[in-house]
Amino acid sequence: MKREKIHMEYLLNGASKNILWSSISTPSGLENWFADKVFSNDKIVEFHWGKVETRIAEITAIRAYSYIRFKWLDDENTKDYFEIKMNHNELTSDFVLEITDFAESDEVQDMEELWDSQVSKLRRTCGF
Repeated sequence: MKREKIHMEYLLNGASKNILWSSISTPSGLENWFADKVFSNDKIVEFHWGKVETRIAEITAIRAYSYIRFKWLDDENTKDYFEIKMNHNELTSDFVLEITDFAESDEVQDMEELWDSQVSKLRRTCGF
Protein backbone atom coordinates (compact mmCIF):
# COMPACT_ATOMS: atom_id res chain seq x y z
CA MET A 1 0.00 0.00 0.00
CA LYS A 2 1.27 3.46 -0.90
CA ARG A 3 2.28 5.69 1.98
CA GLU A 4 1.25 9.33 1.93
CA LYS A 5 3.28 12.29 3.10
CA ILE A 6 1.54 14.26 5.83
CA HIS A 7 2.37 17.88 6.62
CA MET A 8 0.85 19.67 9.61
CA GLU A 9 1.46 23.11 11.12
CA TYR A 10 0.82 24.24 14.68
CA LEU A 11 0.99 27.84 15.90
CA LEU A 12 2.74 28.11 19.26
CA ASN A 13 1.97 31.48 20.81
CA GLY A 14 4.62 32.89 23.09
CA ALA A 15 6.99 29.97 22.63
CA SER A 16 10.57 30.37 23.76
CA LYS A 17 13.15 29.45 21.13
CA ASN A 18 15.33 27.61 23.64
CA ILE A 19 12.48 25.73 25.32
CA LEU A 20 10.95 24.71 21.99
CA TRP A 21 14.28 23.49 20.58
CA SER A 22 15.01 21.54 23.75
CA SER A 23 11.51 20.00 23.60
CA ILE A 24 11.99 18.63 20.08
CA SER A 25 15.69 17.72 20.11
CA THR A 26 16.65 16.33 23.54
CA PRO A 27 15.66 13.08 25.24
CA SER A 28 14.32 14.91 28.31
CA GLY A 29 12.35 17.31 26.12
CA LEU A 30 10.85 14.51 24.01
CA GLU A 31 9.87 12.64 27.19
CA ASN A 32 7.63 15.56 28.15
CA TRP A 33 5.33 15.13 25.18
CA PHE A 34 6.36 12.56 22.58
CA ALA A 35 7.32 9.33 24.35
CA ASP A 36 7.42 7.95 27.89
CA LYS A 37 11.18 7.32 27.86
CA VAL A 38 13.82 8.44 25.38
CA PHE A 39 17.45 7.38 25.24
CA SER A 40 19.99 8.82 22.85
CA ASN A 41 23.41 7.59 21.80
CA ASP A 42 24.73 10.22 19.39
CA LYS A 43 22.48 9.80 16.31
CA ILE A 44 20.54 6.72 17.47
CA VAL A 45 17.44 7.47 19.56
CA GLU A 46 15.36 4.86 21.38
CA PHE A 47 11.72 5.73 22.09
CA HIS A 48 9.60 3.83 24.64
CA TRP A 49 5.82 3.99 25.13
CA GLY A 50 4.33 2.11 28.04
CA LYS A 51 6.04 -1.13 29.01
CA VAL A 52 6.02 -2.91 25.66
CA GLU A 53 6.40 -0.56 22.70
CA THR A 54 9.89 0.48 21.66
CA ARG A 55 11.08 1.97 18.38
CA ILE A 56 14.55 3.05 17.39
CA ALA A 57 15.26 5.92 15.05
CA GLU A 58 18.30 7.52 13.54
CA ILE A 59 18.71 11.28 13.38
CA THR A 60 19.36 11.76 9.66
CA ALA A 61 19.44 15.56 9.62
CA ILE A 62 19.58 18.27 12.23
CA ARG A 63 20.06 22.02 12.23
CA ALA A 64 20.10 23.74 15.61
CA TYR A 65 17.03 25.87 16.31
CA SER A 66 15.53 24.87 12.98
CA TYR A 67 14.66 21.18 12.50
CA ILE A 68 15.37 17.57 13.39
CA ARG A 69 14.65 14.63 11.09
CA PHE A 70 14.34 11.02 12.23
CA LYS A 71 14.16 7.76 10.32
CA TRP A 72 12.71 4.68 11.98
CA LEU A 73 15.27 1.87 11.67
CA ASP A 74 12.51 -0.77 11.31
CA ASP A 75 10.74 1.13 8.51
CA GLU A 76 10.68 -0.78 5.22
CA ASN A 77 10.20 2.43 3.24
CA THR A 78 13.73 3.78 2.97
CA LYS A 79 12.61 7.28 1.93
CA ASP A 80 10.14 7.79 4.81
CA TYR A 81 11.02 9.93 7.82
CA PHE A 82 9.44 12.19 10.37
CA GLU A 83 10.61 15.73 10.82
CA ILE A 84 9.88 18.39 13.41
CA LYS A 85 10.67 21.89 12.25
CA MET A 86 10.34 25.20 14.07
CA ASN A 87 9.79 28.44 12.14
CA HIS A 88 9.80 31.87 13.75
CA ASN A 89 7.40 34.56 12.58
CA GLU A 90 9.27 37.85 12.95
CA LEU A 91 6.07 39.96 12.89
CA THR A 92 4.23 38.14 15.67
CA SER A 93 7.24 36.64 17.50
CA ASP A 94 5.39 33.32 17.51
CA PHE A 95 6.69 29.95 16.34
CA VAL A 96 5.06 27.57 13.93
CA LEU A 97 5.86 23.92 14.54
CA GLU A 98 5.81 21.95 11.29
CA ILE A 99 5.47 18.18 11.38
CA THR A 100 6.16 16.01 8.35
CA ASP A 101 5.42 12.29 8.59
CA PHE A 102 4.26 9.37 6.45
CA ALA A 103 1.32 7.01 6.87
CA GLU A 104 -0.62 4.37 4.96
CA SER A 105 -3.43 6.05 3.02
CA ASP A 106 -6.08 4.50 5.29
CA GLU A 107 -4.23 5.69 8.43
CA VAL A 108 -3.66 9.36 7.53
CA GLN A 109 -6.49 10.67 9.72
CA ASP A 110 -5.34 8.56 12.69
CA MET A 111 -1.78 9.84 12.28
CA GLU A 112 -2.96 13.45 12.12
CA GLU A 113 -5.06 12.96 15.26
CA LEU A 114 -2.07 11.40 17.03
CA TRP A 115 0.13 14.39 16.17
CA ASP A 116 -2.66 16.79 17.23
CA SER A 117 -2.78 15.04 20.59
CA GLN A 118 1.01 15.03 21.01
CA VAL A 119 1.37 18.72 20.13
CA SER A 120 -1.49 19.53 22.51
CA LYS A 121 0.53 17.79 25.24
CA LEU A 122 3.61 19.79 24.19
CA ARG A 123 1.62 23.03 24.56
CA ARG A 124 0.41 22.04 28.05
CA THR A 125 3.78 20.88 29.37
CA CYS A 126 5.70 23.88 28.02
CA GLY A 127 3.04 26.56 28.47
CA PHE A 128 2.79 27.54 24.78
